[in-house]
Amino acid sequence: MEILKQIFTIVLYASLLIHVLLMGVTAFRLWNGENIIDRLMASDILSNLTMAILVLGTMIHHQNIFLDIALGLAALGFITIIAFAKYITDKRMF
Repeated sequence: MEILKQIFTIVLYASLLIHVLLMGVTAFRLWNGENIIDRLMASDILSNLTMAILVLGTMIHHQNIFLDIALGLAALGFITIIAFAKYITDKRMF
């Protein structure tokens, strides 16, 4: 049983490393996006990767506060993407 916990911990840390690397690639795409749609998609992916890292932090450290923060960030990210998409299509916010 102890070996399974060690394997699980290794998999969690490997997944955390992969997500952090993907955040770097996405941040580069956000900074050097060719047009506004690319930057909008990169910001959405960056938000999702941040939520994934917070969930992984919950699983690694056994602290539920990270999960609560991830849920709040998901709601905020959804509203932000909708507002940006409306601004792009209408060229005005409201």
